[in-house]
Amino acid sequence: MTIRVVLADDQELVRAGLSMVIADIPDMEVVGEAGTGAQAVELATDLRPDVVVMDIRMPMMDGIEATRAITKAAPQPRVLMLTTFDDDDNVYASLRVGASGFLVKDMALVDIIAAIRVVASGDALIAPSVTRRLIADFATRPDPSPPRRQITGITEREREVLTLVGRGMSNSEIAAHLFIGPATAKTHVARLLTKTGARDRVQLVIAAYEAGLVSPTG
Repeated sequence: MTIRVVLADDQELVRAGLSMVIADIPDMEVVGEAGTGAQAVELATDLRPDVVVMDIRMPMMDGIEATRAITKAAPQPRVLMLTTFDDDDNVYASLRVGASGFLVKDMALVDIIAAIRVVASGDALIAPSVTRRLIADFATRPDPSPPRRQITGITEREREVLTLVGRGMSNSEIAAHLFIGPATAKTHVARLLTKTGARDRVQLVIAAYEAGLVSPTG
């Protein structure tokens, strides 16, 4: 199956670089390019790609608003945000509106391609180290904290797993920490996705943060 990609970035060179790399990949193709958020929404609606690679900062409509509109569509394309993490205050907002992860613009192209594959497969892309940085960043902002979220209907073990997901642990790390098998850890995560209504692991991290299960110190 070919992974159909829309590239949305106001920098033509960024789009051209990614497009050239994707052109050499047999099972992946760029089906559209957008220079504004509004164009990205239009292309995503018309072309129904598997993945939209979206710059956060774009004219007319920024990447967050564009992502909000795109993730409400059906079927839902997966959205990967492009950002310069150290300077961008909008990463958290982009994840809240439905993005499946984010990439740093200076990542190697091969890593960006790998990320597109991960997201196209239905998973979320959020590395443990990045998760910890996000949580620290959110907690130290002067903006009011999100309302404390009440998570009900989960077992104590599932609450433990959710806390560890929020700390950025992979399934294998969770398994080692709780002395359970990797398959059991995966099952707990799958049940948490169902019970919390989260669409992917990224939203589980957000849920753990909003419920007060994680903090910058873990």
